[in-house]
Order: sequence, then C-alpha cells, then structure tokens
Amino acid sequence: MNSDPRTLPQVLYIADSDESRSLVRRLLAYHYVVLEAANPLDGLGLAGETMPNLILLDNNLPQMTSSEAATRLKKMLPFTPIVIVSGDTKPGARERALAAGAVGFIPKPIGGDFEDLVQEYLHGKVDELENAEEYLREYQQELATKIEDQTRQLTNTVERNKYLLQQNQKMFAMLERRHKLLETAARVGQMVTSILDLTDLLRYTVNIICSEFNFYYSGIFLVSDDREWAVLRAGYALAGRKMLDANYRLPIDEKSMIGRSILTQQAQIALDVAGEESRFRNPYLPDTRSEMALPLIVNSVSVGAVTVQSNELNAFTEEDITSLQAMADQIAIAINNAKLMKDLESANSELLRTKTYEAIATATGEAIHWVGNKAAPIPGSVRRVREDLQYLLALVAQLKESAFDNASLRVAVQTVREEAQAHGMDLDQIIKEMSAMKPNRLQALVSVESLLEDLDIAENSAKTILDIKEGLIGPARQRNDTGVSLREMITNTVANMGLPHDAVSLEWARDMPLAYVDARQVEQVFNNLIKNAWEALTNAQVAEPKIYVKGRRDHDSNFVLVSVEDNGPGIPKDIQEKIWVSFFTTKGGAGGTGLGLSAVMQIVNQHGGKIWLESEVGHGAAFFVRLPAEK
Repeated sequence: MNSDPRTLPQVLYIADSDESRSLVRRLLAYHYVVLEAANPLDGLGLAGETMPNLILLDNNLPQMTSSEAATRLKKMLPFTPIVIVSGDTKPGARERALAAGAVGFIPKPIGGDFEDLVQEYLHGKVDELENAEEYLREYQQELATKIEDQTRQLTNTVERNKYLLQQNQKMFAMLERRHKLLETAARVGQMVTSILDLTDLLRYTVNIICSEFNFYYSGIFLVSDDREWAVLRAGYALAGRKMLDANYRLPIDEKSMIGRSILTQQAQIALDVAGEESRFRNPYLPDTRSEMALPLIVNSVSVGAVTVQSNELNAFTEEDITSLQAMADQIAIAINNAKLMKDLESANSELLRTKTYEAIATATGEAIHWVGNKAAPIPGSVRRVREDLQYLLALVAQLKESAFDNASLRVAVQTVREEAQAHGMDLDQIIKEMSAMKPNRLQALVSVESLLEDLDIAENSAKTILDIKEGLIGPARQRNDTGVSLREMITNTVANMGLPHDAVSLEWARDMPLAYVDARQVEQVFNNLIKNAWEALTNAQVAEPKIYVKGRRDHDSNFVLVSVEDNGPGIPKDIQEKIWVSFFTTKGGAGGTGLGLSAVMQIVNQHGGKIWLESEVGHGAAFFVRLPAEK
C-alpha cells in the first residue's frame, strides 16, 4: 500500500515523449510523487512552483538542449539534484551533462536499476567528472557559440521587425492618404453633380479640386465638336484665366498627357515633368513638377480630361489614380448632365422649370408602371372570355336542331358547330370536361356575369390607355384658330362638369375681347384646370370649397387673361416647377396620369400664350392663362 503522498519525495521528469513519461511514472509512482512537463519551459515554471526533491531531465528536448535546461534549473534551484536521462551514446555525452550542472547521468533505455539510481541520487550521490575544467570550458564555449547564434538571430529578427514596421507605417500612411483622397473625391463629386450650369460647374470644379487636395493647378478640357482638339474650358487662379483668355487648347494626340488620356481613356502620370518628353510644356505653369491627366468618360466616350498638377516631385502614386478617377467619373457625369440640360433648354426653354432630371425619371417611371398596371388585366380578361366562350359554344352545339321551330335558329346552331371546328375547338371534348366538373365549378364557368365583368375590365383598361394617348398627342393636333368667346366656352364647360351649385364663381370684364384660339384645345385647358382645382379641394376636404374664374383683357391689349383660383391647401414650393412635367402627379394611385398640366402648358405655348402659377401653402392656388386676342 502506498505511503501518504504528502510525505513522499517529489520527482520532476521533463521529457517531450509521452511514452518516456508514462514509463517513468509507472516505475516511480509507488515511492514518489511524479511531476511531469512536456517541454523545458513548462518544466522551469513547474520546478519554480513545486520545488521538487529531484529533477530528471530528458536529453532530447524541444526549444533548448538538456544542458541549457540543466544550467538554468541549477541557477533556480542550486540545492536540487539534476539527473540527465539520455539516449546519446556519443563520446563525452555524460561529461557534458555533468559539466552543465547535473549530478548524474542515466543512459537509455532505462534498465531495472532505474529506481535504485533515482534513490541514490536523491540521497546525495554525485557522479565524478574527470578533467572537469576541460569539459566545463567546452560547455562554456558551446553556450557562447549558441548565444552568439541566438543574438544574431535576434538581431536579424529585430532588423526584420524594424523593416516590417517601416513598411507597415508606409502602408498605413498610404491607406490614410488613399482614404482621405477617396473621401474628398466623394465630397467633390457630390457637390459638383448638383450644379447644372456648365460654365459654373467647370469653374467651381477646378477651384474645389485645388482647395480640397491642395494642388498647384487644375484645369478641365472638353473635346471639340470635330474631336480634333481638347479645349480648356476652366482653369484655376490667374494662370487659368490667362489660358482661357488665350483660347488655350491642345491637339488630341500622343504628344500631350491630356491628348493621350483622351485617346486611351486611361489616366496618365508624370512624376517628374522635366523628364517627360511627351509632355507639352506650358509657359503659364512654370512651377509644375508632377502632373496627372484623368479622362472624362460618359457612356464609353471620352468627353474631355482633367489635369491636376503639383509643384512637388513624385506628388502622385498609382494608387491615387483610383481615388481621383472616381472623382473624375463624377465630374464627367455632372458635365454630361449640364450639357443635357443646356440641350433641353435650347429645344424648349420651358423645360428649365424642371430643374432636376430625377423628377422626370421618377415621374416617367411611375406613369409607365401605372400604364402597365392598366394594361395588365387585358390579356387575362381576354383569356377568360375566350375560355368562357368555348364552354358556352360547346353548350350551344349540344342543342338539337329539332328543338327550334325557327329555321334561322337551327342554322345558327349548325353554324356554331362548323365555326368551332374550323377554329380547332373540340366541342365534344369540352363537354366531357364539363360533365366531370362539380356543379359550382360548372356554374362559375358559364356565368354570363363573369363574362361581362371581364369585358368591362378590358374596355376600361383600353379606355384609360386611350385617354393617356389623347393627353400626349392631343396638343399636337393641327389647330383651327378662330375668334372664341372664353366667357361662353368656360361657362358651358363648368355647366357640363356637374359641380355643386355655386361651387364656381365666374367674373368677366365687360371689355374682355374674343380669344383667337383653337376652341377644342383651349376648352381642354380650362376643363383640366377647373377639374384639378376641384379635386384638390375635395381631397383636402375643404369645408366650403370654392373656385373663382375671372377673365379680362390683359395689360398687353393683344392678349386676354383668365385666372382659375381656389381656396384649397395650395401647392408646396418644392413641386411647383415639377407639376408641368409630363407624367408627374401628386395623386398617386388615385387615378392621375400626370399629363393634364403638361398638355395645358403645351397648348398654351403653341398658341403663343403663357401660363403660370401663384400659390402659397394654406392659401390656395391660382393659375393664370394668357392667350392671344382676336385682332
């Protein structure tokens, strides 16, 4: 039976082999408390914590040799005997172990006398070492060599870490610069895309590029109509103004960075312009040392280029291209938007009211979606009508001709059969299918109410689409201008609209002249205006809705002026310009097509007149229509 573990000597065995530790444990566990460590570092820690009576140290250890471990353990626990357990059979192995501080050396494989040897070393046995000084010097030389190797490795590691640190610092600086460039480029892009006047856009862009990025100079070139020249359209500071006054331009070829970037649609960098033979020297910018040219591309077509210049060498890197090209792409989009706006202004000055393309795109998308929704039920309704018709024809074909006294009816039944066969209908098969159906299903299939409902759906959808067509092409119809009494026309229009009594107040000046207009089109103008006013009043649930129509001779005696005013909620400022755009509507799914006011404006403009709105939220809306008077 084992003794009390608290009174047993403690033996620490340090070995990386599980088998070796298991063997020693079996041999010593009866008389000793066996402590184990799989590597010398853990062994050093365990030895410091437990203060064992004896330390057994395997010769083959990871991280450090057994001699090194013995030396360090000897320094930690100078009175604890250390024994090397080794399979090293080379000459001097025992002596080197003793020189390192061990009191004994037990060779492997472990024999039957192992437990006795442990007992002897535990009780003070110390192996003698002849020529101790010689082996001690060898061991010290070995340690010195190893320390030198480790010092060299540590030095190399320190140098490597220092190099890596420098590289990391450079990378962090590069990433920080790139982040700042991307952030600034995004901010510049966001600011410039809100400017729709091309001249203001270009001038603002070069100024903000230089101020945000701290560049020496920036300029924007646009491609000429013949695509032969890159024409400077905006330049920074005094140098830019001088070049603009001189109509500065560059040929689009390989000789200049601007020309090359436009041709290749790729960014160009010159880190030292003195060494760039291809660079066109610019006497207006003598201090330029680095330059980058960024193409402006819209729909895969180069429309120009941006030059950014610095008075420092190597001011740009390849990584800067990504950041600054993103900015250039935003500038290109803004330039294209500004050009589109200018083209639209030339085609129709009234489109200047729209201000933003977003409203047009959104309203058009909604209207197209709305038309699609109106058209969507038609195919389904037609399909159901066709199916219902087949079932009804099949039933008619089952009627016996003898059941009719009228010859025409008998002929009609026969005609149904013949026509159905001619169109590929297998009426007998349809009857078989109907015979297998449940009564409620069969009743639904031959329901005349369902058939008429589908026809109503198709008819209403088609009518709505035709109304949209009328709104789009109605103003474009050829006019037949004659002298028209607007007083009589509008009075009749109001009477035919079926509005409540006294909902519309009409007031006419005595000297109001006849208008020289197309009666049909102008009637549509006032019908739309009065209808819109009434819908605004009813939707807002105004307590006492009222519409005021007034007509008189305009201050310009060649025109007649009519106003349509309501006491409704008014029209917000932010949409007052958008209401004239085709397909824009504030009625959502309530039935508006967004074509009413657009058609009204077209008709008035085509007559050489003018229409405008005056409104404040909470104070109603007033539309003024000025039309030519009959001479």
